[in-house]
Amino acid sequence: MANISYVTEQGLEKLKKELEQLELIERPKISQQIAEARDKGDLSENAEYDAAKEAQGMLEMKISKLKDVIANSRILDQSKLNTSTVQILNKVKIKNKLNNAVMQYTLVSESEANLKEGKISVNTPIARGLLGKKVGDVVKVQIPSGTAEFEVLEISL
Repeated sequence: MANISYVTEQGLEKLKKELEQLELIERPKISQQIAEARDKGDLSENAEYDAAKEAQGMLEMKISKLKDVIANSRILDQSKLNTSTVQILNKVKIKNKLNNAVMQYTLVSESEANLKEGKISVNTPIARGLLGKKVGDVVKVQIPSGTAEFEVLEISL
């Protein structure tokens, strides 16, 4: 059973571009390295050949995994999103009840997560704790250093 991942149109486009890069540029580059290493003679003691073959195996695994992600991606209909409860693609402003720090995150799919841009995966403990909550709700989230309480201050698109 494959995991369905919900992505934005831009997110799916980014995945397809990455796959294209791997298949059209990286794959031929590794094939070239293998050919050059093979031309150097004895393969039994050829570290370059072994390294290139290993890199090829890793690349093929990455391509295969990316193809699975793309095949199992569903584009989110942003017109159906609302802000009554926290859901994927919502911006959520939360306050850490321990230190009163206010943070804002956008909940996105795993493949679109980027902490520098304030985008966290819906699979993170904080996001999982927030999903389905309303403004004013307080959630307890298990974090590496124990438990943290966050209050939902605002939900927006």
